[in-house]
Amino acid sequence: MKRKKTILQQVLAEKRKKAKEGGFMSGKDEFGTTKYVIYAEFEANGIVERPDVVGAIFGQTEGLLGDDLDLRELQKTGRIGRIRVEVHNKAGKTYGTITVPSSLDRVETAILAAALETIDRVGPAEAKIRVLRIEDVRATKRKYIIERAKEILETLMEQEIPETQELTEEVKKAVRAKELIEYGPEKLPAGPHVPFSDSIIVVEGRADVLNLLKHGIKNAIAVEGTSIPETIIKLSKERIVTAFTDGDRGGELILKELLQVADVDYVARAPEGKEVEELTKKEIVKALRSKVPAEQVINEMFNKGRSFYDIIKERQEKQETRKVEPKEPRVVPVKVEEGKPEKVEKPVPKEEKIVKPIEKAQAPELEEFGEFIERVKKDGIALLLDENKNVITEIPVRELTNQLKERKDVYAVVFNGVITQRLIDTVSETGVRYLVGARKYNVVRRPVNLKIITFAE
Repeated sequence: MKRKKTILQQVLAEKRKKAKEGGFMSGKDEFGTTKYVIYAEFEANGIVERPDVVGAIFGQTEGLLGDDLDLRELQKTGRIGRIRVEVHNKAGKTYGTITVPSSLDRVETAILAAALETIDRVGPAEAKIRVLRIEDVRATKRKYIIERAKEILETLMEQEIPETQELTEEVKKAVRAKELIEYGPEKLPAGPHVPFSDSIIVVEGRADVLNLLKHGIKNAIAVEGTSIPETIIKLSKERIVTAFTDGDRGGELILKELLQVADVDYVARAPEGKEVEELTKKEIVKALRSKVPAEQVINEMFNKGRSFYDIIKERQEKQETRKVEPKEPRVVPVKVEEGKPEKVEKPVPKEEKIVKPIEKAQAPELEEFGEFIERVKKDGIALLLDENKNVITEIPVRELTNQLKERKDVYAVVFNGVITQRLIDTVSETGVRYLVGARKYNVVRRPVNLKIITFAE
C-alpha cells in the first residue's frame, strides 16, 4: 500500500509541476470555455495502455446516466472536453491520472465524477478509480484577474501627476545641479563658494557635494577617488580644511590618505555605517559640530591605532563626567550641656554673595590698529604693514599665507579672518611682530616675539 501511494503521489506531483510551469494561460488554451475539471487517479492490477483506460470510461458509463449525461454525446456537443490519461507501469501494475474538462453545471459534473468511480475493469485487468477533486476553473480565472488588476493599478499610479512636494524637490534638484561647478585642472565637483571661501569641506564624491548643496552648504569639494588630486593638496595649504568622509571602511582609507598628503585642519565623519550623501540636515550639522582637530586624529589614529569614533566616544564620556555634582551642605556642630536634651546639628545656609563681573581691559594695541581693523571689516581684505604702520599692500584673505611666505618686510598683519596655528607657524618664520584677526581658534603655541590680537579684545 505504501508503494502504491508513493507512486500516485509522484504522478500527481509531476502533473502539478507541469501545470505550474504552463501557467494559467496554457490551461485556458487547453480547456477553452471549461467551467470545471475533474481530477482522478486509477490503479490497475496489470499492464494497460492509455486507449484501454479511455475505452473503459466510455464503455462502462454508456447508458448508466441516461442520454442527457452520455459521455459520447456530451463530447460531440462540446460540453465535455478531451479526456486526458497519463499511465505509469511499475512492478506489473499500472498507475495513472485522469483529467476530464467539463462545461456542465456543478451538480452534473459531480454526478459524472461519481460515475467514474463505478469503473472496475480496464482492459483485461481489474482496476479502481478514485476522484481526487473537482477544480473550479473560474476561481483560477478570478485569481488571475485580481493579480493582473494589481499590476495594472500599480502602473497607473506610477504614471499619475506627482505631488507638489515631488515637483518642488525636482526643481530644487535641478537648481542644485546648476550650482555645482568644476574646480581645478581635474574638474573636481565643488560648491559655488569654493573659489573664494576661507574654509572648505573635502568630501568623497559628487553625490556628497550635491547633498551638502541641498542643505545650504556651498563650500564643499570632492576628491573623486582614492587618489588625492593635486588641487586638494594645494587648497589645503591656503584654506582651513575640514575632511568630511563616509562612516565606512572606504571613508577611513580616504581620511588616512588625506591626513598624510594634505594639510587638514579638522576631521568630521558621518555616523558609523552611513554615507555623507544620505545624511539629513540635522545629521550633517551634528557631524560638522563634532569635528576633531586633525593633530589629535593623527596622533590617535597613526600612533595609538585608535579609530575616529573612539575619539568621539571618549570626548562624550568626558563631557558627562564634567557635570557638577551637588555639594553637601556645611554642618555646624552644636555643644550639648548636661541635663539638656541633645540638639540636632542643622545645616548653615550659605551666604549669597553678589559678584560683579570684572571688566576686561581693552588691549592698547587695538587703538593703534583701530583704523586698519575698521577697514578690513568693511572691505574684507588683509593689510600688510611695515614698522611705521604704513600699508605695504592690500591682498585678498585667501592669498595671505602665500604672500607671507614670500615677504620678509612685514611688521604687522591685519585681516578679517580666523587666526589658526598654521598661520602662526607661517608668520613666525617671517619676523611678523603683530597678528591682528577677528578671532583665534585652536591655538596651542606661539613665539615669544609675536603679539596676537583679536577684534573682541
